[in-house]
Amino acid sequence: MRRTVRAAGAASVRTVWQRYADTAAWSTWAPQIRSVEAERKLRAGMRGRVRPVVGPGIAFVVEAVDHEAHTWQWRVRLGPVRMRLWHAVLPRDPSGTIAELRIEGPMPVVVAYAPLARRALRRLVR
Repeated sequence: MRRTVRAAGAASVRTVWQRYADTAAWSTWAPQIRSVEAERKLRAGMRGRVRPVVGPGIAFVVEAVDHEAHTWQWRVRLGPVRMRLWHAVLPRDPSGTIAELRIEGPMPVVVAYAPLARRALRRLVR
């Protein structure tokens, strides 16, 4: 199943992208993340583990990063559950930003995760 969530806010594209590109900052805007075990700078090929507030760590691999286009994608895995997520940071007219996330995975997981993701994106762009 695929689902796309979006949030618009006043933060600039540059600010939002910096929050994405610094893995140590993820827990400041994503309330479901306690910490990230990975290199600090987002890059294609990096591997790590997201430590959620509740539950076991979730392994990930970043598949692609385009710092100029402000897009990136990654795969996450927890046991047999696998998901793929595509992120984009877009300018909003006349100012501000739209953060977009496309989630692909098993229907129950995508449906449960989408509201958490939307909340995180709202915090990301404010």
